[in-house]
Amino acid sequence: MKGILGKKIGMTQVFTKSGKLVPVTVIEVEPNVVTQIKTLEKDGYEAVQLGSFTVKEKSLNKPELGHLKKANAAPKRYLKEIRGVNISEYTLGQEVDASIFKEGEMVDVSGISKGKGFQGVIKRYNQTRGPMGHGSQYHRGVGSMGTLLPMHVLKGKKLPGHMGHELTTVQNLEVVKVDLENNLILIKGNVPGPKKSLVIIKSAVKNPDKINEQEELMFYEVEEDTPEEIKEEVTSETTEEVKEEETKEETAEETEEKVEQE
Repeated sequence: MKGILGKKIGMTQVFTKSGKLVPVTVIEVEPNVVTQIKTLEKDGYEAVQLGSFTVKEKSLNKPELGHLKKANAAPKRYLKEIRGVNISEYTLGQEVDASIFKEGEMVDVSGISKGKGFQGVIKRYNQTRGPMGHGSQYHRGVGSMGTLLPMHVLKGKKLPGHMGHELTTVQNLEVVKVDLENNLILIKGNVPGPKKSLVIIKSAVKNPDKINEQEELMFYEVEEDTPEEIKEEVTSETTEEVKEEETKEETAEETEEKVEQE
């Protein structure tokens, strides 16, 4: 098991060399810092605490700053634990970047889903409405509240309430591209959460060792000429035009001299 913290930027699409369109989610992965290592003897379980996204010191309180100074780390906005890792492979203060994942690898992505406010049972639980005509007098209600015997609403009854804004995990997503230069990871499909929200990328629980064959992506690069090159081209073109005009004038003078001699 391995993992890293990132920030969801948004969705876009990329094309493979064969012309296949792949919808991807762009995740910014700033190098994470190992801020704490949890051991079985001291804490009762094994885990690695990662910190990501540097902030100003005034954004944190003294206990948080003191905790990060133990790892010689700059102030970080997010601290999250990744369980199930081999703690012998990590050291305090170590940096973890996007290179821990390979293209074609399967991952699970967790995040806080988008909040949708207070919603009824039709939108919240996909229940069906009643007949809209013929005096049914039941359209978008919650349905039966239970039998007469217990005299209270049974536990687990699906009722209107706050929808969304809860921890959600999408499993078996494929890593399409790992861009170490720009600290980006492109993941096929959508991941939970709004833009600029925190997401946790971890190895897939169901397919931890699966790596799909990844087709090479096609990127369009526009090569623009520098002003110096443009100047050189313009000067070369102008000199050629001047030479052509001079040769034309010389030939015209020669023909005039021949006509005068005759």
